[in-house]
Amino acid sequence: MPVAPFERIAVATDGSAMAQHAVGVAIDLARRYGAELLVVAAAPLPAVYATPNQPIAVAVLPEESIPRYRALVDAAVEEARRAGVPTVTGICEEGPAAETILAQAKAHRIDLLVVGSRGLSAAERLLLGSVSTALVTHAPCPVLVVRPPTPPR
Repeated sequence: MPVAPFERIAVATDGSAMAQHAVGVAIDLARRYGAELLVVAAAPLPAVYATPNQPIAVAVLPEESIPRYRALVDAAVEEARRAGVPTVTGICEEGPAAETILAQAKAHRIDLLVVGSRGLSAAERLLLGSVSTALVTHAPCPVLVVRPPTPPR
């Protein structure tokens, strides 16, 4: 019996429209290949800023941040189960998105990582970097970057 090209698929979600689209694509692929699906979310850490006049300032995240990301993971896991994906696991961790997703992809020996594309402004990209670019560059497996659906012509 031939081995499926993708036995373990992971999808990253942050609740954005593009991430939701990526979740749908990953669920479809997992179902088609009979693959295990891992849903990963990274709740951001508080930002720390330093300026010459104020050495350290911490931007505090809302208390509901982690439960919000946990709810995103739980909803995606439930959606995958309803779609017929036999093995689904959800992980929500606090940390930088790209690093958290990469660590989970390595730890779970993922064969395909599915992520949504997101257009950051030039200023945001300079300060934050692009999560999808970091994943494509450093992932231990192929990365499928899901773009918005093209409207029919």
